[in-house]
Amino acid sequence: MAKRQTAEVFRTRLAQLQLQSNLTQTGFAQAIGIDRSALSQLSSGQNPRLPRAETLLALAQRFQVSTDWLLGMTDDRGVASQARNTVETEQALDEENRTAMERWHFESTGQKVRYVPAKLPDLMRTPAVINFQAQSSPQEQRRLQRQTDSRLHFSRMPESDIEMCMPLQTLELFARGQGIWRGLPAADRAEQLAHIAATLDELYPAFRMYLYDDRKRFAPPMTVFGYNHAAIYAGEIYLLVRSKQLVHDLAHAFDSQIRHAQINAHDAARWVRALQVTED
Repeated sequence: MAKRQTAEVFRTRLAQLQLQSNLTQTGFAQAIGIDRSALSQLSSGQNPRLPRAETLLALAQRFQVSTDWLLGMTDDRGVASQARNTVETEQALDEENRTAMERWHFESTGQKVRYVPAKLPDLMRTPAVINFQAQSSPQEQRRLQRQTDSRLHFSRMPESDIEMCMPLQTLELFARGQGIWRGLPAADRAEQLAHIAATLDELYPAFRMYLYDDRKRFAPPMTVFGYNHAAIYAGEIYLLVRSKQLVHDLAHAFDSQIRHAQINAHDAARWVRALQVTED
């Protein structure tokens, strides 16, 4: 089915759910985590459009339908059991304090990985930054260090092919010691930025970092493993997406971020080195 046809089917089925919900437009929008103007664009804009992945997931979970039905891939509305087969939740840590991400990276060896970090790139954190994030907790410090070492090891494997995209403002705020980085000494921030630049030089072109303008674009923290599955970070859990259509849509959205990047991969290390670290 062509993308426009899919969008038209989605609009029709969105209207069905809205009618059956007996909710006002504002109430319906709130139920799926978007604002009223975004709902209007989806339901009555001039050109039919597909929703963000998180909106599609919210619709499926809130109204107990499958994402395949919403996208016109089946006429079976597919109640809760189908939705669970499409999207699952998984704890970020298992009983042995290992990360689910470690396992997914291992399972995806040889496939292209697309990655949007929640904060700084996990594989590039210095000990000073890890200590700062751990907040004096030895157990958390060990977990973060293991996570960093594991991600770096995977990125150094000969068969690795990783693209990372993140807001350039994240690194600018870090350089200035603002937001969550308030209190991290300037020397530690300068060391961290130098380490990021050096790691980018070391891993390029197998690992490529792109930076986009957060005022114009948005991407949730996520990792897309080939076209098999994707993990959307939600704090202590991941939303694990197995639907081929949804994974494809997430990969497509990530690739769109790459096309609109302000800083391309070949220039990323130079740009990071040029950031001015200021005293906090």
